[in-house]
Amino acid sequence: MADIKTDILVIGAGSGGLSVASGAVQMGADVVLLEGHEMGGDCLNFGCVPSKALIASAKAAYGPAHAAPYGVENTAPIVDYAAAKDHVQDVIATIAPHDSQDRFEGLGVKVIREYGQFISPTEVKAGDTVIRARRIVIATGSSPFVPPIPGLDGVPYETNETLFDLRDKPEHLLVIGGGPIGMEMAQAHLRLGCKVTVIEGDKALGKDDPEAAAVVLDHLSAEGLEIIEGATAAQVRGTQGAIEVETKDGQVFKGSHLLMAVGRKPNIDSLNLDAAGIETTKAGIKVDAKLKTTNSKVYAIGDVAGGLQFTHVAGYHAGIVIRSAVLGLPAKASTAHLPWTTYTDPELAQVGLTEAQARKEHGSKLEVVRAEYDSNDRAIATRKTTGFVKVMVVGGRPVGATIVGAQAGELIHTWALALANNLKMKHISAMVAPYPTLGEINKRAAGAYFTPRLFESDGVKRVVRLVQRWLP
Repeated sequence: MADIKTDILVIGAGSGGLSVASGAVQMGADVVLLEGHEMGGDCLNFGCVPSKALIASAKAAYGPAHAAPYGVENTAPIVDYAAAKDHVQDVIATIAPHDSQDRFEGLGVKVIREYGQFISPTEVKAGDTVIRARRIVIATGSSPFVPPIPGLDGVPYETNETLFDLRDKPEHLLVIGGGPIGMEMAQAHLRLGCKVTVIEGDKALGKDDPEAAAVVLDHLSAEGLEIIEGATAAQVRGTQGAIEVETKDGQVFKGSHLLMAVGRKPNIDSLNLDAAGIETTKAGIKVDAKLKTTNSKVYAIGDVAGGLQFTHVAGYHAGIVIRSAVLGLPAKASTAHLPWTTYTDPELAQVGLTEAQARKEHGSKLEVVRAEYDSNDRAIATRKTTGFVKVMVVGGRPVGATIVGAQAGELIHTWALALANNLKMKHISAMVAPYPTLGEINKRAAGAYFTPRLFESDGVKRVVRLVQRWLP
């Protein structure tokens, strides 16, 4: 058994763990990194990267069949599903060197390709090595949650960890779960020529602003996606190519393939957290605002910390830990300025409070302003006029923004910047956006905040009349 002493031990080589390891080692700390599975974690291999690559293939297939509004004859695409998956794997392979063992060892990180298990509050065993660390960062991420639906254990099904290896195009894909993963993959497969049915026990996209979610769901339904809401799966039966899902209300849905997309669970089972005095909750590892666990020498970041489950959140957490564990500076995590996007078409993006949350928190102090895509010249030119920007404002400052429409994930950056830096609406209004761009919609939303104050104010009108009287 080999013994290693180090400053920082990182468990998990996903987005958050890699960010901590690279930042810490380049600042002069001794770093050991453990990864028993794939370098790059879920995001690179099974999540963000492959899903967006497949969505790009689906968009390419959708375009030729819907070109008539642009003066181009519609043509039916010929989809090679296996080739689309080759595209996905090529994208992963292109990005992989950035997350590779070779790169991190080149930076000076000692990489051990084993899973880690606590054997004391400051020691972790990985294979035949024991690592004693001054600070430990748990960044083990999450995995697909597969609920105990009767019959499911005897039926072949996909999760995000297996879907991108599937080579034969599903004739009819059944998706259990109407959250972001389920809806993104449902639309992608629909556009690649599959029949798709989404079965959701509650409301599809139920964690998002209902008004914005309705825009997405209406568009998906118009494309031909079958969305069944309020239908909880009670029984699964069949074989590959002939699968049936029966819901509690007696409906039966038949398909060729099944995708389980009902949520995520933290990867904590093999860590032996009790040996380190680390407590957990239903959502994951219990952490404080500094991302410290109940063992003050151990941090938890990203999905495993039980909060927002996004790659960019794990990266943000990594920055908090580097300031605290590497530089010894005070640092606390916040969620108020963290954005997220669902990459359907149209996209759905959010930062800060939704309208319902803002009304509950701020009551009568809240003002809601908005701008529509259909009044934006670039949106009109590209025929992407479905959607809106909605901003929740308190005391002249945005406290949240919801965007649904083309490139919503890009447009939300403006409001994420505003919330992160406590900017006022006047700062967004002062921005000069190039014409014609979708970004002008954000500026128009900011302008909508000032419209009644400038153009509907008797006081302003009196001042202007006085100024005009005295101007030479």
